[in-house]
Amino acid sequence: MKLFRPATLLALVLAASPAWAVKPFTANYEASVMGSISADATMTLASAGGDRWSYVLSVDSPVATLRQSTVFEDRGGAWRPLSGNDSTQMLIKKSQKNATYDWAKGEARWSGDVKADRMGPVRLQEGDLDAMLLNLAIVRDVGAGQPLKYRMVDNGVVRAQAYQMLGKDTVTIGGKPREATKVSRTSENKQVIVWVVEGLPVPARILQKKDGKDELDLVLKSVR
Repeated sequence: MKLFRPATLLALVLAASPAWAVKPFTANYEASVMGSISADATMTLASAGGDRWSYVLSVDSPVATLRQSTVFEDRGGAWRPLSGNDSTQMLIKKSQKNATYDWAKGEARWSGDVKADRMGPVRLQEGDLDAMLLNLAIVRDVGAGQPLKYRMVDNGVVRAQAYQMLGKDTVTIGGKPREATKVSRTSENKQVIVWVVEGLPVPARILQKKDGKDELDLVLKSVR
């Protein structure tokens, strides 16, 4: 799931997966950055015309503003990332990265504040996703009982992403407790934990950890 640059995360779908209806939404989250800084976050999905959709996550805190966006196309239930943007503005530092997924050529490239060895091209395969789209894929695939295994093409590299079921848990949304399915992925010193509530189009909670410490914690407040 892609949410915060230091622990780039988590939604796209394998072509063989069942179709999942893409519908617009606006989700508001309560965020905690580095375990102590409170922030507001918003996740939106909106039509970009035709079979294209714009998916955006923004986090605003007193010390940083983060915005990550993806434009993708829905090809009868199979989703393809087309472009992406990742911007971070901190007190003394700015960063801007852009991604282009050219399915006609079968390659992805990156520009902006990226290292030379991360510009690509990276060869694309059917079913590939970017980090942002993992959010949607995990929600959909947990509900459908599908394997949570993905091939993520993001930030100039290809990574295999596999999430494990951790059982049931309870999350509080808008003051009401809700039963959630808890899933997790661990690689090297990073861990991502996601809570999925049946009937909600977005994760109810996303927690990113690095070296055992919280980096970003998003807890859903409302969705419409």
